[in-house]
Amino acid sequence: MSIAFLHRFARPAVARSRAWSPIAFPLLLAVSVGLTGCAPLHARPERHKTNLAIESDIPESSALPSEPEGESEEPPSSSAEPSPPPTVTRVLVVKASAYNSRRGQTDATPSIAAWGDRLRPGMKVIAVSRDLLALGLRRGQRVEIVGLEGEYVVLDRMPSRWQQKIDIYMGNDVRAARNWGIREVEIRWQPDPEDVGVEEAFEAAGGVVETAN
Repeated sequence: MSIAFLHRFARPAVARSRAWSPIAFPLLLAVSVGLTGCAPLHARPERHKTNLAIESDIPESSALPSEPEGESEEPPSSSAEPSPPPTVTRVLVVKASAYNSRRGQTDATPSIAAWGDRLRPGMKVIAVSRDLLALGLRRGQRVEIVGLEGEYVVLDRMPSRWQQKIDIYMGNDVRAARNWGIREVEIRWQPDPEDVGVEEAFEAAGGVVETAN
């Protein structure tokens, strides 16, 4: 029996009686539910799928992009550094004397060298003959004198009458200069890279060139 039929059945009763019986409406509701076999009036709504359920349907393999196989970072190519140029040393045997800052040994300004440098006791300085200037022993060149400690710097020049000779500065120690006298020594120096064009003159003077890596 349908609910519409019950309503139709109940209308005459309503017309006949102005008031419902206290149990009429609950009874009518129970009968309608039992006859129709319908679900309760306040049926529970169906749950919608959540985002988690949707995400669970996605295969794990497509969740993250896979890295391509067989690709690896190649080590940077190493380029061989050019080897430094060899060290060139010029070796020459010369006569060596010694001098002091005295007027009788130099000129009226014994403490001023040929290029204007002021000489002081304790400085390691040599004067060179003018022919050695042409072989690369110019002002400021550092020279090693075999048998003596340290390096000496070319800061003075000897008179033109001397050749292939050096003069070692010994400050005010006249006795040391006299004891030195005149000796034959070997001097060594590394020429300036721009010092070119003296090879023939250097070899003619008996010089030797040593090369080391």
